[in-house]
Amino acid sequence: MVKKMRKFIINKPISDSSRAGYSAAASGRRGIEGFSLIELICAMVITLIILGIAVAAFSGALSSRERESSVTDAITSTQAALNIMTREIGNAGYGMTWNGIVAADSTQKRLHIRANVVNTNSTTSDAGEDLTFYWDSASQSVVRYDASNGTTSGIINRVSDVDFTYYNYASDGTVTTGAASANTGRVNIRLLVSLPNVQGQPTNRSVIVNSDVTLRNSTYMLGQY
Repeated sequence: MVKKMRKFIINKPISDSSRAGYSAAASGRRGIEGFSLIELICAMVITLIILGIAVAAFSGALSSRERESSVTDAITSTQAALNIMTREIGNAGYGMTWNGIVAADSTQKRLHIRANVVNTNSTTSDAGEDLTFYWDSASQSVVRYDASNGTTSGIINRVSDVDFTYYNYASDGTVTTGAASANTGRVNIRLLVSLPNVQGQPTNRSVIVNSDVTLRNSTYMLGQY
């Protein structure tokens, strides 16, 4: 009797529900085991690649922002200084019978003007009446010299070069460029402004700023009113 019972138990077929239980238990054991070493390494490599791309993009965005900011700051400060120059140059010849440009002392790199701004005398010895603008290579700036008190001040810094172009007007309205003269009615100021270096961007960058100044008191311009 005992032997028969053992044989019956050993040869008893496994039901479908039992197989499902064994399968679920096996799946549970595999889930508890986690990721393999190769899977972890692949995941880390992918993560590092994505992180590197994100850091590079962020760094590039910061460099671009700093570059644009430096350009804006340089142009803004240059325009502010040019406003001072254009106002004073535009007043050249005020209270006088000529355009106010001292032709013998005005070149492509230098502009000498006079004006009787005070207008209570017939001289140009008061402050702001006898001015010279020129480029100083030592300080890399455009300098304003006032002959009335002998003071020199830099008005535009980080300037690599400056050019003054003189437009001379004939009586018939013909315009030519050349040396400063009594017929000069307009002056163009061209500045080459150096930009500060930005990490990750090309070095020795520069921007050109131009300004046209009409000499309101020149013979030709007075004849237009």
